[in-house]
Amino acid sequence: MYQQETIKPYNNGEKTAQVEQMFDNIAPTYDTLNHRLSWDIDRGWRKKAIKQLQPYQPQSMLDIATGTGDFAILAAEMLKPERLIGADISEGMMEIGRKKVAERGMQHIISFEKEDCLHLSYADNTFDAVTAAFGIRNFAGLDQGLREMCRVLKKGGHLSIAELTTPVSFPMKQLFHIYSHTILPIYGRLISKDDAAYSYLTKTIEAFPQGEQMVGILKDAGFSEAKFQRLTFGICTIYFATK
Repeated sequence: MYQQETIKPYNNGEKTAQVEQMFDNIAPTYDTLNHRLSWDIDRGWRKKAIKQLQPYQPQSMLDIATGTGDFAILAAEMLKPERLIGADISEGMMEIGRKKVAERGMQHIISFEKEDCLHLSYADNTFDAVTAAFGIRNFAGLDQGLREMCRVLKKGGHLSIAELTTPVSFPMKQLFHIYSHTILPIYGRLISKDDAAYSYLTKTIEAFPQGEQMVGILKDAGFSEAKFQRLTFGICTIYFATK
């Protein structure tokens, strides 16, 4: 079993509650910061992750750690499912997502529900596809979260994940370290007004398992097949797994 390092945004309290508080705090500036800090490359990463699902035409989908719904909206536009649920612990983030969905007239497809991603309320074998973009590294228990994602997938269903990772090759590894430890937390602090949030997010990227290790964790969680692809010199990695 993967032994996850416990990293919290703030000093006191249970991690899940702290993560919920942090994302509620930064929700109003989250989209702006995401796009600026990645120079808008994150949009292309999301598209790559969603394209992995196109051959399977999933009709019922669950987007875990949906945040403000960017990934859910793009998945609905690209895949045309009958229904897509965005699940998150942060009502502040999802409220922004609901407004974006309403502006696009997509309420008949996309809905948002507050869920503890370690203890999902959905029945076994419910969804054709489960997705997650830049959120699972915040799970208080990665093993448990992945097992839940596998549980709610139908047999033969697919999981697509996009997650920030640390580059493994020179010089991007060194450049990313400098960027993530200086520019990212300082700029994040100035825009979001949350001193801890973007320092915490940097730490979670460095601590999160990646590549072959993550593939092994996915298989241990119950997926029969899993693979990965590094994007943009390894700053992002997409994973694709089958139940």
